[in-house]
Amino acid sequence: MGHVMTALVENLPRFDASALLTEWSLAPLPLVVTVWGAGLYALGVLVMRKRGDAWPVGRSLAWGIGLLAFYLATSSGLAAYDTVLVSVHMVQHMILSMIVPLSLALGAPVTLALRTLPRRPRGWLLAVLHSRVAKVLGFPPLAFGLYVISPWALYFSGWYDASLSSVFVHEMMHVHLVAVGALFFWPIVGVDPLPGRVAHPFRVLLTVMTLPFHAFLGVTIMGQSTLLGGDHYPSLHDGPMGSWLPDPFVDQNLAGGILWGAGDLVGVVFFVVLFVQWVRSSMKEAEREDRRLDLLERRERLATASGERPQSGTDTE
Repeated sequence: MGHVMTALVENLPRFDASALLTEWSLAPLPLVVTVWGAGLYALGVLVMRKRGDAWPVGRSLAWGIGLLAFYLATSSGLAAYDTVLVSVHMVQHMILSMIVPLSLALGAPVTLALRTLPRRPRGWLLAVLHSRVAKVLGFPPLAFGLYVISPWALYFSGWYDASLSSVFVHEMMHVHLVAVGALFFWPIVGVDPLPGRVAHPFRVLLTVMTLPFHAFLGVTIMGQSTLLGGDHYPSLHDGPMGSWLPDPFVDQNLAGGILWGAGDLVGVVFFVVLFVQWVRSSMKEAEREDRRLDLLERRERLATASGERPQSGTDTE
């Protein structure tokens, strides 16, 4: 299987911006997932509109961005070079583990499904959401632990080496990155009615807590005296690509910097998203409280007015 992976990349041209656009592949799994994801979501939005209900455009855009990012990461030049340059793999890693889950969560597909599915499928979905498995997987400390520990397990065990020699393990690594990112981001975004949703202050705290882990992992990779992937990257220098491939240690240093910088950048963006959600939620809560107080005041006035009329009638008599 390792020979298969090497054969797939041995004749790639120099990596640059044009290679991202020219070295595309029609990978079956990403293509099927992207097409079905886009089609089912669009169908749900159409059902909402035919019913006369509005669906936020921002949610549709977020869902589209998530699917596009997923397809680019798994089928464009990023996918072609992810076993050639560890720095390219790291860009792919950040897209799949952060940008894709965050964007898909903001698309609120579960809410859309609950509003548009027929009665029986909606009942099945509700049963899954209220199942014990969903509650365990949505438990915030567990999701947080999986999210911060998984990258360490990936790069400092035999897992990453296996992904470079097995197509199946390589694809399952992509699935794992998206799945773990979804477990972490989906309840924290809090748009869909999923188990594990917590109050806004705790959401912000969890997001802030992830930043040091990305930074520390990135610095650790940059300071490694051994190469990720063992002899895989140096062996590529013996082939046709050896004339343009960078030194593996230099490329690994760049990969660590990407992990550090991109992790902090996406984390800060997500922090801003959560802060905006928090402010909007507080404003809505304040509006609800104002309406409640206005209603109580009107009831008191009506009660006072209805109590005054009998009293004045008695006086007249």
